[in-house]
Formats: sequence, structure tokens, C-alpha cells
Amino acid sequence: MDTVNTRERVAEQAAPGRRRRLLILGICSMSLLIVGLDATIVNVALPSIQHSFGSSLAGLQWTVDAYTLVLASLLMLSGSAADRLGRRRVFQTGLIVFTAGSLACALAPSLVLLVAFRVAQAIGGAMLGPSTMSIVRNTFTEPRERAQAIGVFASMFGISMALGPVLGGFLVSAISWRAVFVVNLPVGLAALVLAARFVPESHALRARRVDPVGQVLVIVALAALIYAIIEGGRIGFGTTRIVILLAVAAGCVIGLVRYERRRVEPLLDVRFFTSAPFAGAAAIAVCLSAALGGFLFMNTLYLQDVRGLSALHAGLFMLPTATMMIVVAPISGRLTGRFGARPSMCTGGLAVLASGLMLTCLAPETATPFLLGAYALFGLGFALVSPPIAHTAVSGMPPAQAGVASAVATTSRQVGLTLGVAVFGTVAGDGLDGVIGRGFAHATHPGWWGVAVLGLTVAVLGYLITTRWAYRTAERRA
Repeated sequence: MDTVNTRERVAEQAAPGRRRRLLILGICSMSLLIVGLDATIVNVALPSIQHSFGSSLAGLQWTVDAYTLVLASLLMLSGSAADRLGRRRVFQTGLIVFTAGSLACALAPSLVLLVAFRVAQAIGGAMLGPSTMSIVRNTFTEPRERAQAIGVFASMFGISMALGPVLGGFLVSAISWRAVFVVNLPVGLAALVLAARFVPESHALRARRVDPVGQVLVIVALAALIYAIIEGGRIGFGTTRIVILLAVAAGCVIGLVRYERRRVEPLLDVRFFTSAPFAGAAAIAVCLSAALGGFLFMNTLYLQDVRGLSALHAGLFMLPTATMMIVVAPISGRLTGRFGARPSMCTGGLAVLASGLMLTCLAPETATPFLLGAYALFGLGFALVSPPIAHTAVSGMPPAQAGVASAVATTSRQVGLTLGVAVFGTVAGDGLDGVIGRGFAHATHPGWWGVAVLGLTVAVLGYLITTRWAYRTAERRA
């Protein structure tokens, strides 16, 4: 018997008891929660960071996007590394890197170093997502119990999206912007100690080979595209540097598709995208998360720099969004199980559309009830659409590829967040003279039209990928 099979069998024989399984689920869920929080909690701290370092709008965009960009780039690689090197080992390494990166961010003396430390945070965070999912799947072996555990684990993403602005507002007002990074330290250290004590090691029976060429192409493509979008708004999209970067991004995407088609064990099998439900779910994940990224970025600057609210009050303004996300998401999951994905996706997309249209008339004196209504609508739309994404992606693939489908859906969300901050921040910045003041409210109008278009796109795609034609493409792929 080979070594890998022996290790897998030993892990199965040492299956933990129920109490320990629940503890492992809690450890993994809390670790995923802090990774998700750091994608949104920083938004509400941006005005304070700007005042501390005198940063530009582009600098604020990089503070958010440095994290989500690296996270999106490394998720697929981290999954295969966890299967090959050991899930607990990669999990613990990720916790160490993420926690150390958080400490460095809290102590950063300049914006440049803060962005660099955000990259370190993201490298650790990318290790945590896939490894914790694999640990949960390996810990809960009974199908029904596993489904419930994965449901709890997956809900951490939505909860982190909802809690980020509110918790961030409290921490910034009560302490400083540095506290949004310090909050990760006790959770990270506790998870590290508990993982060493309670989480068993496990490996895949047959781990996928690492695809270094594909990984480099993904990183370069995303980095070049995001840099071009953010800096293009500042120096002009027609400049030589930006044109070259866009050409590099396009070349990397073309090269990735051609290379991955020939590889026996690709980083991403592009043939998966011949399944309409799978491809559509990935596109919806990008659109929905891009809308969320733009929504959070534009609103936090509007509430604090235009309306003059404190970080705490700005966070409280986002409570309708957070409440809808937390309350409606579980209901949407049950509705999807009973009626399919179409009702939730189409209704949710239209809610995001309505929210975007309401905010196209945003002004410094916009009535508070009107604002809160628009925020609640956005939260409703996000909560309705988010749960069916993974369900649709997985249902559009053969059962053996369910893990890959889920990983692509998660990666698509991070890509969307990155693009949302880059695109909507650049669009809003184009209407400014370099100063974020009362004019920012009007400068966001094109961005809100963009959010509305994304909501409409989600609704249309939600309908198309649940038609008989779409299901036939999934059957052919299977």
C-alpha cells in the first residue's frame, strides 16, 4: 500500500466524535469568517486611512484590492497544495501568515507598506479557504451531517460580508483604523492553538499536480487588469503604460485558455464552461460581488466624506443591508431547495437593479429613509442571489467535480469584489478634481447606473441558466 493511501486510511479510522467534529467546524468557520471580514471591514476605515496617510482615491482602492486580488489569484493553487501537503499543515501555515500580516497592517507606518502587508494577509487567507473546506468535508463523513456542516461553513462568507462594515465602524470610532486589523489577532492565535490540538491531518487519495504556468498566467492577468483600471483613471487609459498592461492581461487570458486545454491536470479546466449553469453561476458571482464591492466602496466614502458621519454611524447606516443578508440568506437557501434557483436569482437581481436606480439620484442631502430603503433593497438582492450561486455551479457539473465547481464560484466572488472596487472607484474618481468632498455624491451617479446594470445582468443570467437548454448543456458536459 502506498504512503498516501496509508495516511488517508489512518485518518478515516481515527474519525473524531460528534463533539470534536463540531469543535473542528467552529475552528474552521471562525477562520473563514476573519478572512471574509477583511474583504469588507476595511472599507469603513478608508476615510480614516486617507486622513492618516494623505492618500489618493487610487491609494484607497489598492488598500482594498491588494487583498482581494491576491486572494482570488491563489485560491485554486491553495486547494491543490492542501490536498498534497496536508490540509492541517496548510491551514496552520495560513493562520500564521494571515495573523502576522494582520499585525503588520496594524503597525504599518505608510500606505505603501499597508498595501504590501495586505498582500501578505491575502496569501495567508488564500491558504485558509480551501484547506478549511477540505477539513470540514473530511471530518463530516455522513452525507446529511456533511451537508449541514458545509451549509454552516458556507454561511460564514455572507455573515462576514454583512458584519464587516458594522464591526469596522465600531472599531474605527472606538479605537482607530488600526483596530480593524488587530481584531484578527486573538481569533487567529486561538484558531492556531486549537487546530494543533483538535484538527486531524488528512491528505487527498490522489492530489492534483500543481500548475505553475497556469498560476502565473492567472496572477499576471488579474494584476495587469486591475492596475490598468485603477491607474488608468489617474493617468489616462490612452497612455502607453496602460495600453501595454491591458494587452498583457488579454495575452495572459488567451495563453491561459490555450495552455489549460492541453494540460492533463489543469489549474482550471476551461471545458467546464461549456456547461451553461456552471459558466452562468460564475458570471453571476462576478457581477454580484462587483456590485457589492462598488456599493461598499462608494457608500463608505459618501457617508463619511460627504455627509460627515463618523465611522460608527456610517457602519450603522449599513445595518439594513447587513440585516437583510443575515436574515434572508438562509430563507433563500431553503427556497432554492424547494423551487430551484430561478426565483431567487431573478428576484434578487431585480432588487439590486432597483437599489442602483434609487441611488442614481444620490445627493449630499438625500433623505435618510430613502437611503436606508435603498440599502435594504441591495441587501435583499444580495441575500437572495448569493446562496443559489454555489448550488447552480455544483448542479451544472458531474458529482466528482463538485469541489472544483465550488472553488471556481468562490474565486469568482473574489474576482468580482476586486473588479468592483477598481471599476467603480475609478468611475467615481473621474468626476472629481482630486478631492473627495461634497461633489463625490454626484460623481458616483455613473457608478450607481453600473450597479443597476449588474443587477439586471444577474436577473437575466439567472433566468437563462435555469432553462431546459442550459440543463441540456450540463448533461452533455456530464
